[in-house]
Amino acid sequence: MEKKEIQNITSIGIVLIFITLSFFVLKGVLISILAGVLLGFIFLPLYNFFQKKIKNKNLSASLVCVIIIVGIILPLWFSIPIVLKQSIEVFISSQNIDFVSPLKSIFPGIFSSPDVASEIGRMIHSFVTNITSGAMNAVSALLLQLPLILLNLLVTFFIFFYVLRDNNEFVSYIKSVLPFSKDLETKIFKSSKDITFSIIYGQMIVGLLQGIIVGIGFFIFGVPNALFFTILAIIAGILPIIGATVVWIPLAIYLFLQGQFVAVLGLIVFGLIGSFFENSVKPLIIYKRTNVHPVVILLGMIGGVYFLGFIGFILGPLILAYLLIVLEVYRDKKTPGIFLQNPPK
Repeated sequence: MEKKEIQNITSIGIVLIFITLSFFVLKGVLISILAGVLLGFIFLPLYNFFQKKIKNKNLSASLVCVIIIVGIILPLWFSIPIVLKQSIEVFISSQNIDFVSPLKSIFPGIFSSPDVASEIGRMIHSFVTNITSGAMNAVSALLLQLPLILLNLLVTFFIFFYVLRDNNEFVSYIKSVLPFSKDLETKIFKSSKDITFSIIYGQMIVGLLQGIIVGIGFFIFGVPNALFFTILAIIAGILPIIGATVVWIPLAIYLFLQGQFVAVLGLIVFGLIGSFFENSVKPLIIYKRTNVHPVVILLGMIGGVYFLGFIGFILGPLILAYLLIVLEVYRDKKTPGIFLQNPPK
């Protein structure tokens, strides 16, 4: 083995050792770092807007951070106790709701047997109890981890600020260390940008809007514990394929059984408006810039949560989408020059 080869292997080994050590050093805050980078990408257009007007990187990045804190973090902070209280109320009230009697009047033939009626009632109560108790446990766990969450938020905003301020240097550095040919580098960055934009804005933002629209209907038409169900609708709206319909349709059925027909009609109207965003606006954003299948996004979200926690909800689909980019490169047979910064002519 030549001396130059030994030097190359030694250099690679040293780099790998320090990468491994750095990973263990940053392991505790790795999710916060990734969250800060993602927030930087999401709010980069807002930063660029301020930067064009102000011409000051520090001030522009600070303004974006203040907007995020005032517009998102503080409302979440004050809404968590309310959501916890309402989740407990939903859990308690679900134990006392008589689901069988209204169904008996609508479907007398099915509920003619007392044994059948009792079994169906037990199944419905078990289903509702599992859902409400699961949601309540999730909120309780969130409150118990509040000190750790605050520390992670501090790290996230620290990274977020510098990703905004130094975004050009950040991208240039990543490009400088990628061992790819220039053509492949350009392709990867463009595809990555399109996929990230589609998943974050198409899936996350549109899903958030869908849940909020349905939630407005909950508040207007007096749905009990409206904030709790709005949070559920937002989460369901972000999930691909599922959507907020899994929240508002059962509530509409419940109100119908209670005889609140005006509220049912109102929920249907707001639900259909939310479905318009789900079925019209979201596909325009996602499929206009990329062809990532909804199943890929759904599997990425579920697997990402298991692997990375809450931030995996966003990172999971991105990781799978980036894998598709690599597979596309192989499919197009562009691999011979994949690791050449300056491929031979």
